[in-house]
Amino acid sequence: MTAEPGGAGPDGVDPGSDDSGHATEIPPASPRDRAVRIRRISAAGLLAAVIVAGLTVHGLLADTAATDIAADALYAAAAYLAVVVLAARLPPPAIGGIAAVWCIGVELFQLTGLPLAWGSEFAPAMLLLGTVFDARDLVVYVVTIIGVTVLDSALGLLIRLRPS
Repeated sequence: MTAEPGGAGPDGVDPGSDDSGHATEIPPASPRDRAVRIRRISAAGLLAAVIVAGLTVHGLLADTAATDIAADALYAAAAYLAVVVLAARLPPPAIGGIAAVWCIGVELFQLTGLPLAWGSEFAPAMLLLGTVFDARDLVVYVVTIIGVTVLDSALGLLIRLRPS
């Protein structure tokens, strides 16, 4: 039933009430809905931690090949977790695919020179879009996303196999 303006459904009855207009109880969430909510909240917490780690690597550590690789891996993990937050019902391979397309797309976009130009005008843009293309970044993104996807799939399997 779709709600009409003013809260009433097409039959004139508020979807949150019975035929007499009295409030009804909202049915309890299904186990699947609870699992999705927990997955989304967990991913949001992990995303916050990954962002803090990425900002720490970017801002506090010397710029070396190792810190560049670590930052790229954290970026890819953040992309994966952001997709989980936005679309927690999707299976891990779909989430990994979306995150990989985002990361690869951003890296290829750097070939245009626009992220570098925008980053010189607004430094935080560099954190989201990077600056210059580096083929190694593509490898780090894909390897990281594969690892996170496998980990997410394994955790989901363990949770489903856990005795109730």
